[in-house]
Amino acid sequence: MGKTLTYKILEDHLLAGELVPGREITIRIDQTLTQDSTGTMVYLQLEAMDAGRVKTELSVAYVDHNTLQTGFENADDHAFIESVAKRHGILFSKPGNGICHQLQLENHGVPGKTLLGSDSHTPTGGGLGMIAIGAGGLDVAVAMAQGCYSLIVPKVLKVELTGRLRPWVSAKDVILYVLQQLTVKGGVGKVIEYTGEGLLSLSVTDRATIANMGAELGATTSVFPSDENTRAYLQSQGREGDYIPLAADADALYDETLRVDLSSLKPLAAKPHSPDNVDTVANIGAIKVDQVAIGSCTNSSYADLMKVASILKGRKVHTDVSLVIAPGSSSILRILARNGALADLIEAGARILENACGPCIGMGQSPRSGGVSLRTFNRNFKGRSGTLDAEVYLVSPETAAVSAVTGLLTDGTQSGIALAPTAPADFPKNDHFLVSPAGFDTENTAVAMGPNIKPFPQNTRLPDVLTAVVTLRAGDNITTDDIMPSDSRLLPYRSNIPYLANYCFEKIDAGFAERCRAAGGAVIVGGENYGQGSSREHAALAPLHLGVRFVLAKSFARIHRSNLINSGILPLTFEDPADWERLSQGLTLRIENARDGIAAPALTVAIKESGETLRARTGFSALEIAMLRAGGRINAIRDDARQQASAAGAR
Repeated sequence: MGKTLTYKILEDHLLAGELVPGREITIRIDQTLTQDSTGTMVYLQLEAMDAGRVKTELSVAYVDHNTLQTGFENADDHAFIESVAKRHGILFSKPGNGICHQLQLENHGVPGKTLLGSDSHTPTGGGLGMIAIGAGGLDVAVAMAQGCYSLIVPKVLKVELTGRLRPWVSAKDVILYVLQQLTVKGGVGKVIEYTGEGLLSLSVTDRATIANMGAELGATTSVFPSDENTRAYLQSQGREGDYIPLAADADALYDETLRVDLSSLKPLAAKPHSPDNVDTVANIGAIKVDQVAIGSCTNSSYADLMKVASILKGRKVHTDVSLVIAPGSSSILRILARNGALADLIEAGARILENACGPCIGMGQSPRSGGVSLRTFNRNFKGRSGTLDAEVYLVSPETAAVSAVTGLLTDGTQSGIALAPTAPADFPKNDHFLVSPAGFDTENTAVAMGPNIKPFPQNTRLPDVLTAVVTLRAGDNITTDDIMPSDSRLLPYRSNIPYLANYCFEKIDAGFAERCRAAGGAVIVGGENYGQGSSREHAALAPLHLGVRFVLAKSFARIHRSNLINSGILPLTFEDPADWERLSQGLTLRIENARDGIAAPALTVAIKESGETLRARTGFSALEIAMLRAGGRINAIRDDARQQASAAGAR
């Protein structure tokens, strides 16, 4: 029986466990990345572990989220991250260099390697044939300190591509189609592996776009083979020596298969307020557009922006439209400036933003009240843009550009505009935005700790009896944006959990934080896919600070479940999903014998007011049980260190 590409790479990095779906394994991690929005927590945790130099081949700290410096907070965070990077042997990428996933693809991605990142869109690296996984910050800190990562072996879903994309249909439309078919829950517990002759027409940046938005499927990651297109991309980056061919065996067996005929696809858009709410642009119709935003880690590549420039050249942005464009890296911006494409964008009426995440995370460029914004981004959750009543549509760069000209959502195939081919370019290397850790170490480098950087909250050991009040009952597909809002108002405080906790669940229930404080022990009741979206562990740390002891939901998104466990918060699932109806806000729930009970398949949860009980599934691995009993991963690491020291002393 042949092997999938996923299992080939995992097997090559396997340190412990068996490659059997559902089993826990530990793999070697070659590379890590962080970004500044999650990075301060990661590096506070790395410091708390007393780690020395990182154990990975390469670790990079990027600054791409909080680049608007309207106060001292963001600049202080950047200084802190740079100082810790020097102490631990981490490459530091300064503000202005670009978006972490685009930069990692250009400069460091290597086929067959593993990458762990404290950002949910780390799977972008799968476009280069990597196993690239988004994770919580503490998981990444541990990977840097120990060189490994533990996960549940995923199933592998094959997406077989045939045919060839027609003009005006792009990689963004491919992943929107896959989202339409599988939904935002369709990839949970799976790796999405792309195969088929349709791959021949997809460049690495096309593949990276598709892999990037695999995060919206809830997938562990997405991966493409490494072939001649991969070689060509690496050659353009001056890194052809990193190329190796990689592919699944011809007789590989997959758990599921989805077939996509590229030639049948049409321009698509994800309608408000979910990436899987997809329809054709033609069906949605010519709605009036107020804003168009092009960029993000999904669609800010050189090829994407050259397509946009060719559409805008000699044309004007509609008078009613604000068009903003953020290139993905300083190298891309440099090429656009040299070849004249940047002038074409500006002459058309585009506003050029910094090489950063910007509007994608609500950091500037919020739409007008009730406005329609077309975005080439990866998420359109309600309020994520910074405007709660905005209608945000996710589209391809081609659809975005032509719509900016017409002022209406426009199917480019009906526009009469001919798309010009994009000539390949060699990327100039520019290391002026990079700070090497060479010559620095933990002995000669002090940590730069600004006044806004507060210690991350730590839990206490899991007690035998858990008593908690239901402080919120939430529905399906609650996002980490819902739990811990992330916008220009709050992003500067990502290093200050006590402050952020005041705004926990603010968009859903402004009274949540106060109820938690009054309860003295809280539980959140959730629906399906609780915690989808961003990897931000603040969505676990803020509830921890407020006294949340466990979350009882119908199901959890992978990264958020891990973040809860890392924080020592129990993520439990209803044995009978109908029990969700029985739990209203204000009820008191009690779990007896919690410390031993989490090792069983299910726990009994008593409802104090009625005397009734329900059953909650656990499903924890041995490692997760140890972390939960210790009160979180940092505590478990310290326990292990003490035990090892004690054993060494006894010898």
